[in-house]
Amino acid sequence: MQTRDQKYATDVYERVKEIEATPGDKVAKSYGSFAHKLPILIRTAGLAQALAFVEARGVEIKNSKEKKTGDLFLRDLAGTVGEQDAATLLRRVRTVELGEYIRLTQQVMDALLWYKRFAQSVLGVEQGDDEQAITDEGNNADNI
Repeated sequence: MQTRDQKYATDVYERVKEIEATPGDKVAKSYGSFAHKLPILIRTAGLAQALAFVEARGVEIKNSKEKKTGDLFLRDLAGTVGEQDAATLLRRVRTVELGEYIRLTQQVMDALLWYKRFAQSVLGVEQGDDEQAITDEGNNADNI
């Protein structure tokens, strides 16, 4: 039997490897930037607001079902924590009771630890590498 961390590590590694295989350095940098910045944003703004921010941001992705890297990152994060899709995760975060919200926040934070590690090791994205990666239309990501 695997621990939750082992399951997260395996799942996140496979998802990040898919990003590594996508053409275009901007997608990988934006995706990696989300992995680095989202834990800080969750601690400062809360899970619901942080995920809504990610949903609205990211670079455009050509030839993909997801329109922005924020959509792609949320899809992957939702799958890692056991949600059907990003919309389901976002809906749950907005509607669950406090105890479940706290549990969900901890699950997301645990998963994000693996996203951050694999963003560094697989994608080669370090914190602060691309300050504009998770912004759209030139807005600063710190101004939420």
